Amino acid sequence: SQLVLQILSFQPSLLIAIDQNETGMFYLERKLREKSGDTPYRCVVADVCDEAAIARIFSQAQPDIVFHAAAYKHVSVMEENPLEAIKNNIFGTLTVGNAARATGSEKFVFVSTDKAVRPLSVMGMTKHVGEMICVMLHKLGPTKFCAVRFGNVLDSQGNVIELFREQIKRGGPLEITHPDMQRYFMVTSEACLLVMQAGALSADGEIFCLDM
Repeated sequence: SQLVLQILSFQPSLLIAIDQNETGMFYLERKLREKSGDTPYRCVVADVCDEAAIARIFSQAQPDIVFHAAAYKHVSVMEENPLEAIKNNIFGTLTVGNAARATGSEKFVFVSTDKAVRPLSVMGMTKHVGEMICVMLHKLGPTKFCAVRFGNVLDSQGNVIELFREQIKRGGPLEITHPDMQRYFMVTSEACLLVMQAGALSADGEIFCLDM
């Protein structure tokens, strides 16, 4: 939703937000109504795994630039639900990527994760495969694909700082995965801007790693 709101400042001819989260879309639509100004927009409830729905949306809209941020991201949850992780993170990416190619989109930006580097989890592996799909589809053309990797975004849903805040409010203790664990953060506005910059810079199927 923050990415959508930042894109508004560039005054696109049409902004389309797609999400399967109906409640999230309800709140995003309220923000767009307030902040969109003269920029036309559409809020569409759809699942990235629904090939027919995605094909129809892309055929009607003919988007020039696609930001693909839909994913299951919680490592522990996806360890218990690997088939859902594969369906959404891998086949959902393939579905949206194919729709972008079929309608001649100029750019496709895949929002990935630092957990895709030498992945040890189901979530990390599915995002790594998503990156591989983008590299493959880029070679097929005509759409230019790229991926952007980064870690924790402050105040995003389910991030570790949110969990730490809750634990501190309860009086502790803080639960950490390992004493030597290092975590990297950036603020939401910076993350969104860098995702857009990666899309502007991409030309050859790159995987961008943001400096957290």
